[in-house]
Amino acid sequence: MIRSFGPVVLAAVVAAASPAPAQTPEPSPSDVVATIGGEPFTTRQLEDAAGARLFQLRTQQYQAQRQILDDEIARRLLEREAAARKVTVPELLKLEVESKVAPVTEAEQKAFYAQNKARMGEMTEADALKRIETGLRQQRMGERQAEFLSGLRAKADVRILMEPPRLRLAVGDDPTRGPADAPVTIVEFSDFQCPYCSRATATLKKLETAYPGKIRLVYRDFPLVQIHPNAARAAEAAACANEQGKFWPMHDVMFEHQDKLGEADLKQSAASLGLDAAKFDQCLESGRYTGQWKKDTAEGEQYGVSSTPAFFINGRLVVGAQPFESFARIVDEELARAGRAASAPAP
Repeated sequence: MIRSFGPVVLAAVVAAASPAPAQTPEPSPSDVVATIGGEPFTTRQLEDAAGARLFQLRTQQYQAQRQILDDEIARRLLEREAAARKVTVPELLKLEVESKVAPVTEAEQKAFYAQNKARMGEMTEADALKRIETGLRQQRMGERQAEFLSGLRAKADVRILMEPPRLRLAVGDDPTRGPADAPVTIVEFSDFQCPYCSRATATLKKLETAYPGKIRLVYRDFPLVQIHPNAARAAEAAACANEQGKFWPMHDVMFEHQDKLGEADLKQSAASLGLDAAKFDQCLESGRYTGQWKKDTAEGEQYGVSSTPAFFINGRLVVGAQPFESFARIVDEELARAGRAASAPAP
């Protein structure tokens, strides 16, 4: 199967909002899914009752449909390009992908082996190096294929008309970074003791660097207290640091040193960041922010969050520490969508 990669230009139709009618019309027969004692129960009422449950299913369906669509687009673009060059698709891929991928050197293999030796189990070094060479080459092949297909998509002016499912999320006074009017808002539900959340912080920073002024990041707590005993206290420590304008520095320190989330460690980290130690210690010991992370967690559950990290990019759900390219693709689509909305004529 041919995999598709790279950003896609999204061309959704933005419908203008029409003024509300003076009276609520009677639901049409197609809107009624049941009657209860003669009283209609409508599709809208069903949607409201379902909440995030249907949203999750629709997100899964959309992701499956997009993968199929992207695969089909990639196949057709490769066939068109191969026909234009009068070669076969395998010949085209060999020319544009395989021949342009640098070989994996012995030094690169050994460096990777040294960093991941504990994960190799009982495998001999020779076998491990061979597997590493194959894996790194496949990774480079995928990256080069993504680059090539991205160019073909841009040249062919591919437009995706499928509109993804979205949720409207409350932001409130949660810690934020980036312009308030940024066209893309990423709401993150995270856990300071979660290793996957720590991994995602680097991806988010890379996004902010790649799209300066275009992204607003909102942090919300979702400590998995059943498996991460220090996560809730860490969330409270971040809130206490926020009182002194140091949420993000504390956020970064805790994710960087997830083995130092005990109460004494948290106090030491706060002091190292220049916070007023007495105020921070009193805040942390008071437990006054316990209700805050519980509120975030409860709202996250209402949105369908069950694991961390979970992200809503302009209301679109992304679960897990996905690679940069997965986030960038959605950000590109949302920026294109915002651009079309800004250029659309007023109703």
